Amino acid sequence: MIVCKFGGTSMATAESITKVKNIIQSNPDRKIIVVSAPGKRFKSDSKITDLLYSAYNESLKSDVGANSLSEVKERFESLAKELSLNIDINKYIDEIKTGLLNASTADYAASRGEYLSARIMAAVLGFKFIDAGDIIKFRYDGSYDADTTKDLVSKLKNSKTGIVIPGFYGRMPDKSIKTFTRGGSDVTGAIIAGGVSAELYENWTDVSGFMAADPTIVENPKWIDSLSYAELRELSYMGANVLHPDSIFPLREIGVPINIKNTFAPEVRGTMILKSVANDQRPIITGIAGKKGNTIIALSKSMMNSELGFGRKVLSVLERNGVSFEHIPTGIDTMSIIVSGKLPDNTRDKLVDDIKGNVNPDTIEITDSISLIAIVGHGMANRKGTAAKICTALYSADINIRMIDQGSSEMNVIVGVEDADYTNAIRALYKAFFN
Repeated sequence: MIVCKFGGTSMATAESITKVKNIIQSNPDRKIIVVSAPGKRFKSDSKITDLLYSAYNESLKSDVGANSLSEVKERFESLAKELSLNIDINKYIDEIKTGLLNASTADYAASRGEYLSARIMAAVLGFKFIDAGDIIKFRYDGSYDADTTKDLVSKLKNSKTGIVIPGFYGRMPDKSIKTFTRGGSDVTGAIIAGGVSAELYENWTDVSGFMAADPTIVENPKWIDSLSYAELRELSYMGANVLHPDSIFPLREIGVPINIKNTFAPEVRGTMILKSVANDQRPIITGIAGKKGNTIIALSKSMMNSELGFGRKVLSVLERNGVSFEHIPTGIDTMSIIVSGKLPDNTRDKLVDDIKGNVNPDTIEITDSISLIAIVGHGMANRKGTAAKICTALYSADINIRMIDQGSSEMNVIVGVEDADYTNAIRALYKAFFN
């Protein structure tokens, strides 16, 4: 059995939905289909999910999200008409209007794009529609209930017909809708694939897999033929946005392979994501990814290494202020904490005061506009000269390294540079390892 997930671009127009239909019907093993809400049809268009968030905000002011819901209705009516479907969109829009009046959060509104998209796709294929809320479950505290969900999803193995399921959401014990983070349809697809022990999880999007670097920065970067779950996690987390970084967890234990495929070029093999990749298939570096706009909190204190509990006290300050960290490179008398994004001024000032009060550092400095760049690949483990190559590439490009950190698995090296150097740093590193 193959589980397929189709993204927003694949569901955006009647033409693209027809391509999806042809892909599914070309292989009878494609039994379970997970779909996203329709994305943009053209650059200035709106995503359906964004319209539904607007409808929720409108409903808070005027009881019904009339303007945005009208656009949603027109989009789905147009799809139904162009696909020659006998489906009553008005009925579903009326249900959404009622739901908006009773919704306590925006999650209900946001989920309706996937719901309607799945209704359309089920009608196109003649497959059975199953509401994600009936099989994807959350606990009272909002955390994902993996055990209950797995039991419910496993029953889909025995289905005699094809199934279409909306992505992105599930239900709480009180029956209210709870969504994953944006892009969470990838997670839904992975949960379903893991729950039915699929032979393969195909994630269909508008690109033919992962590239070794951002194509908006590096011209014609190399395609990645295969990578491991761990490499995917590192690259996705650092900004390679082809696949949601949490989507590997439901598949990792049982080793279901993931194939990233392009709806608009289905003949291309795409990128295979596997539990492990054979050593003879591994380049030194699999890919390079990064993200801008991070913050460094740099501390120094003489004899820091002999002060029991120093690190714990500093991290406790971050915890009390609701700040999570990305990396903590340290020296004998220094400690740097990398935080994602820019800290609000009030949080920044409070952190400085609290850290001073708790550990009395000799100096404390907070610097914004730091880019983190990950050089990822199992091939660098025990390979001499990788760090030297990274430093030489950045030195040759006249780029100062503000921070460098290597993971304990030797699978990644993270470097921090000024935001102004981000683009040139990516290009310099790509050239060093791939050209």
